[in-house]
Amino acid sequence: MSAESYPEMSFEARMGTVDFRIHERPHITLDDRKCVDCSVRGCITACPANLFVPTADGGILFNYEQCFECGTCYMVCNEEGAITWTYPDGGHGVVFHRS
Repeated sequence: MSAESYPEMSFEARMGTVDFRIHERPHITLDDRKCVDCSVRGCITACPANLFVPTADGGILFNYEQCFECGTCYMVCNEEGAITWTYPDGGHGVVFHRS
């Protein structure tokens, strides 16, 4: 596809084309006990949706509800087993609509 097939859009307008169909079962889970020893904390800086937040006790809080399912957090995580990533259950997760 050429660049001409995608019109210029503001971030707000582009986000208006996204639905998050949230399931009660998180598709990403975080074992934040493993995060305490992590010196890199790549998930915090790499997540394009800013869903990873450091906590006062050295852990990390993750909010899966507006996840784009890109897998970046899983790829940059330095602590084996800290992040478990699966696809959301059928009919759930992020849905992109063409404007």
